[in-house]
Amino acid sequence: MKEEYFYGKGKRKTSTARTRLYSGSGQILVNGRPYQEYFPRATLQMVINQPLKLTQATGKFDIKINVDGGGLAGQAEAVRHGISRALLQVDQDNRPVLKKAGLLTRDARVKERKKYGQRGARAKFQYSKR
Repeated sequence: MKEEYFYGKGKRKTSTARTRLYSGSGQILVNGRPYQEYFPRATLQMVINQPLKLTQATGKFDIKINVDGGGLAGQAEAVRHGISRALLQVDQDNRPVLKKAGLLTRDARVKERKKYGQRGARAKFQYSKR
């Protein structure tokens, strides 16, 4: 028997999180591990719990997340984005709260590419006048 779930895909930099919300007791698994183990920093754990606290959904859903690409901070923010999108599918009344907090907008900031003839994206090679 298939269990019904709500799906949300979140992105940040090069990280992608595929999130599924099942009705349950509040267990959050990231790549098959508890999220406290996968994201050891308290700040990253807080980032993941943000949409759940705003919508008073803490402890109502079991969440399974597959995340890949990027670093831990980018992955945590991708997870937050994915959870926020999945919570929209649960109830459209969550939209104003999540929108006001800025959790539905994909953060488009990425690293700027290095340009040829320069040391970096904006840094130039040292110039000697004489």
